Amino acid sequence: MMKNIKYLGLGLAISLLHFSCNDEFLNTQPLGEVSESAVWADAGLAEAFVTDLYSGLGQGGFSEQALASLTDEAIFTHPGRNITTVTEARSNPQNPGWLDGTRNWPNMYNSLRATNIAISNLSDPQFPNDGGIVDRLLGEALFMRAYYHHQLLRNFGAVPLADRVFELGEETYALPRNSFEEVVDFIIEDLDRSAQLLEGLSLTRGRANEIAALALKSRVLIYAASDLHDMPTASANSDVISGYQNKELIGYTSGSQADRYQRAEAAAKAVLDKTGGNMLDLTEPLPQEEAVQTYINNSLSRNGGENEMIFGRYFLSQKPETGGRHGLHNGPNGYNNWAGNTPVQLLIDDYQMMDGSDFDWDNEDHASAPYEGREPRFYATFLFEGAQWKPRSSANQARDPRGQIQTGTYEVVNAQGQKVTHFGLDTRNSPIEDWNGSYTGYYLRKFIEPDPNFVDQNTWQEIPWPHLRYTEVVFNYVEANIALGDYEEARNWLNKIRFRAGLPAVTASGEELWNIFINEKRKEMVHEEQRYYDARRWMIAPETLGRQPNGISIVGTLKPGEEVQIYRYDPDLYDYSYEVIEIDPGKENRLWLDKMYWMPISFDEMQRNENLIQNPGYTD
Repeated sequence: MMKNIKYLGLGLAISLLHFSCNDEFLNTQPLGEVSESAVWADAGLAEAFVTDLYSGLGQGGFSEQALASLTDEAIFTHPGRNITTVTEARSNPQNPGWLDGTRNWPNMYNSLRATNIAISNLSDPQFPNDGGIVDRLLGEALFMRAYYHHQLLRNFGAVPLADRVFELGEETYALPRNSFEEVVDFIIEDLDRSAQLLEGLSLTRGRANEIAALALKSRVLIYAASDLHDMPTASANSDVISGYQNKELIGYTSGSQADRYQRAEAAAKAVLDKTGGNMLDLTEPLPQEEAVQTYINNSLSRNGGENEMIFGRYFLSQKPETGGRHGLHNGPNGYNNWAGNTPVQLLIDDYQMMDGSDFDWDNEDHASAPYEGREPRFYATFLFEGAQWKPRSSANQARDPRGQIQTGTYEVVNAQGQKVTHFGLDTRNSPIEDWNGSYTGYYLRKFIEPDPNFVDQNTWQEIPWPHLRYTEVVFNYVEANIALGDYEEARNWLNKIRFRAGLPAVTASGEELWNIFINEKRKEMVHEEQRYYDARRWMIAPETLGRQPNGISIVGTLKPGEEVQIYRYDPDLYDYSYEVIEIDPGKENRLWLDKMYWMPISFDEMQRNENLIQNPGYTD
């Protein structure tokens, strides 16, 4: 099992080679291969092996299909990718639906085997610990083992622990699932040891470090404390969970939920005490323009935003195979991009006004100009009708000299002086591309290179993916304090985030504060693979993820006496009407069933290991 180990990142192929030679033949090593024993006797080769442990992270969240499209953040534009298998609650052990390489069972176990090979060899090192290199590499390997177990845990519940290198002949396929509590404890033990080994070290960006270990510990513990994993609470809220006979596989069957929140609070505070994020020391809200730019900087990890990054996946534009095509995958079709994961109106409507009040379609002022006066994160996150964006391609600049997003239909006057309908350049009736347009009327701006000279269609961007960032840990701390009833401390830290976002302080307590917190995290962490897990662990998925996605229909009518030959967004020339529309159920007909709290263990894995027990709600 995995007798050949290949390190591709640095062009080094590592494999086990066993030669039987006699004196008549030269005993030569292939120039492109190194024996396993040689790897662990050489610090440089061992570091190369550990570096390759990060390959299981893939492109982070920059896959063409985004986890956001499995939530009430977005829909995926293109059919046939197994997205709707999940969103329509059709997942089953024979067809779980879309699971990219960073979340699926076999990939994670392959990565775990590699981490265990490293941990085993580094625990009995065959080269000197000069400069603490053995300790550092071991700390990184332990972090990655914890991370991959964490990925399995939050997608499948408890799994069989990969706590050592399994050898040929071992009945590894007969291992039962450990309990949820055992998996959590194992992850925390690895992270504590990793943090100790990496303490005080300043490492190359993209590598695990002490703060990353502590931040991941914070996430694992806040997840573990959540309602979904407290079996008395979860059972009271779900018949599927209540009737499940093996609750120890999906949560805690005993012990105090409050005690678990205490552990989560302490873990988050340990990170907050050691480091800081970006612009979280304010005592009043930032002005709108500054708040917009700050949020953009955070998403780009530059101009101060790099201080947010705790653990990220970095890319090089000159090495396309590393990823980084987020702009092409999600940008507007009128810029020759693919419009893959497009925001839904449900998400748009959750962004507040600048004064901190809620947006409301029943408010005439809001409904007549829905993109005016919104909170800064709205403008930093989305591309919407009239939003200023990049120059169009040279072939299309004559159609839109201003570089404005066009997602509606508008009256224009043709050469004969007649009023005709102009379909926006970023719609599905676009004269540029009519097959990649958004169904919702919106596009994502977050994580997309805003440089006007940067052409998303054919350029690989270097914006990193944030696996762990400082603000997530702040939210973990706020969540734990709300659960523990320390509303003052929760408000203090939540308002730090709101001030940076240009919003006024909140003064609420109790359930009202909890609801504000949920919405605040939804907006701040949008498209960061948080909502998928948060909606489940908070058990709000039945009310949120099962909602039918929607979008906007925009019509621009020329004001009396006005004549426009080339459309441009201009309320002085046009009267605009906005209508919220549901996405055609023929494209996506969303449904929530409580079995979707977890992904099913695939039929193939169940066949291999008769001791595996399936997750609640699924049948084999």
